[in-house]
Amino acid sequence: MDRALYVAMTGAKQTLQAQAVNSHNLANASTVGFKAELAAQQAMNVEGGGLPSRVNTLLKGSGWDSTMGAVQQTGRDLDVALDQDRWLAVQAPDGSEAYTRGGELSLDVNGQLRTASGLAVLGDGGPVSIPQSSSLTLGSDGSISIVPLGQGAETTATVGRLRVVEARPEQLERGPDGLFRTKAGQALDAAPGKVMTTGAVETSNVNISEAMVNMIQLARAFEMQAKLMRAAEDNAQAASSLVRMG
Repeated sequence: MDRALYVAMTGAKQTLQAQAVNSHNLANASTVGFKAELAAQQAMNVEGGGLPSRVNTLLKGSGWDSTMGAVQQTGRDLDVALDQDRWLAVQAPDGSEAYTRGGELSLDVNGQLRTASGLAVLGDGGPVSIPQSSSLTLGSDGSISIVPLGQGAETTATVGRLRVVEARPEQLERGPDGLFRTKAGQALDAAPGKVMTTGAVETSNVNISEAMVNMIQLARAFEMQAKLMRAAEDNAQAASSLVRMG
């Protein structure tokens, strides 16, 4: 009974947390470049004093789904869909280098290239700033070309290159801000050749149908764990009544 109560109690708590992860995935089903978060539950013995029969249920992060989302054509010059295992370098709020696959880019009033969430996009020499121009083109290799303001197409010049790195899923970890960073001891190199498709974005890889089914399963699991806690309480009260009668 002691074991059942602990498993049900901690299981209910961890199921709520798993539901939060699943809900977060659902909320980002339309977020460009989003990668679904994975989570699984496992049994863990309670450390310290207490009966050896007490077992906790622990929600263990299983990483994230690295499969590519669908590539959606947008026709926007500043939209990019990164190739497999290619990541766009951005400047995180703390000033460090982080990585994303969100390719909805735009220019701010100061000519700085930013992501949809407002992060500065990095080039080979730091944050990318674009001189005033009459047109701006991103190449499939990450190159940035412009036609200077008031000039013709024959004056097209390359003014920089986006920093796109090559990284396998096991080299990266997701931070609480949703950005990816290198794991300790890992170093990422710039990706060579073609690294992206322009005029397109990668959609979220969240499977909405699967997430909805998972939400129902988690709700039923929580209900079952709550019933088990009530059953444990009823049995404990019945046992106490028998002891008093005796």
